[in-house]
Amino acid sequence: MKRSKLKINIVGAGISGLIAASILEKKGFAVTIYEQTDRAGGRVKTDDINGFRMDHGFQVLLDAYPLARKYLNLEALDVQPFHSGAVIFKEGKQTVLGDPLRNLSLLIPTLFSKIGSFSDKLKIVSLNLELKKTDVHAIFSNEETTSLQYLREKGFSEDIISSFFMPFFSGIFLEPDLKTSSRMFQFVFKMFGEGRAVLPRNGIAAITEQLVSKFNSTKIVYNASVKKIADGQLILSNGDTITGDYTIMATNTTELVSNLRNQKIEWKGCDTLYFQTLDRVIEQPLIGLIAEKNALINNIFYLTSLGSNWSGNGELLCVTIVKDHTFEEHLLIERVIKELKQYCRITNPKFIKRYRIPKGLPDLMDIRYDMAPSETQLKDTLFLAGDHLLNGSLNAAMMSGEKAALGIIEIIEGERGVVR
Repeated sequence: MKRSKLKINIVGAGISGLIAASILEKKGFAVTIYEQTDRAGGRVKTDDINGFRMDHGFQVLLDAYPLARKYLNLEALDVQPFHSGAVIFKEGKQTVLGDPLRNLSLLIPTLFSKIGSFSDKLKIVSLNLELKKTDVHAIFSNEETTSLQYLREKGFSEDIISSFFMPFFSGIFLEPDLKTSSRMFQFVFKMFGEGRAVLPRNGIAAITEQLVSKFNSTKIVYNASVKKIADGQLILSNGDTITGDYTIMATNTTELVSNLRNQKIEWKGCDTLYFQTLDRVIEQPLIGLIAEKNALINNIFYLTSLGSNWSGNGELLCVTIVKDHTFEEHLLIERVIKELKQYCRITNPKFIKRYRIPKGLPDLMDIRYDMAPSETQLKDTLFLAGDHLLNGSLNAAMMSGEKAALGIIEIIEGERGVVR
């Protein structure tokens, strides 16, 4: 049977589904993606509001991710780099802590920063060098503990942990207590050391758009909600039944398949609020960390500091909250505006948009970097993809999509002979 005669359906047009489709298309297979929303990307989306581009949650791309380098054209994305460091707001003061080896302008403020001791700063350099020499597979085979315990075992002071590591990595892991696996901390720290945090000039959705633009024969059916996957068929909410030879479930909805119902995935969420301001309290493209125990805000960032082509007036401020709360939206906005003034001396911010991201990252322990293609196979013709299979990262989403596609290819070429 010719490859083009085999029909492969993918449920979900997130990053893992798009990567799987691109690999299968290049192998000559007919692929159709069914996406329940009106656009691709999953969590990797951007809206254009009042001339500002606002990502669905504050997101960055680590350009050292191996799979990002493999599947994305970073030059075409025109990525804008963040500076390596942070501005820390604590006890009414604004302090800079950064990597002077990457940016010499950060040398003096970092050396004179009262955040952490000189020993802490040497330990950061030492850890950076240590993890650069460590293979990612070795990192994910290390004994697992929490990120907080790992930092304490490395000898960092409670001051540098609470003032820098906790607010910085809480924004990455979407939880305030650094309970996330130490393997994930080491992996992310290594990626920061080997590359840069960047953002495409046109927002994070440019990643999605680039992947979709490369399709030639793959079809994406939008607003197609899959109700159930059974016997090689997709049953849509409108009653339609879609047949196919193979299916990749690249979505978080475990209820679609009967024997996954007891495998519930726990999720970590966040709130992201965007404001327009007249000016910036942080001039350089550095993230602002709120190192106050009672603060609801975790971090702030001026998207306009990246030098992107914004058509909106003034500055675009992004505020991230990772702590649990019960505020209704208007009360949440009031609380955030109050804290921006109290901790950052930001006055008169104009609220634009709030994004509540209930499923920002899978809450996982015993995490992995890689998997065999065969491990993505759930049934004879059903395969799984998604970062929840490995670890909560864009790299893992791409990896799982790749492995699901290769799993199907292995089955076809192994059991049926090479398909021509």
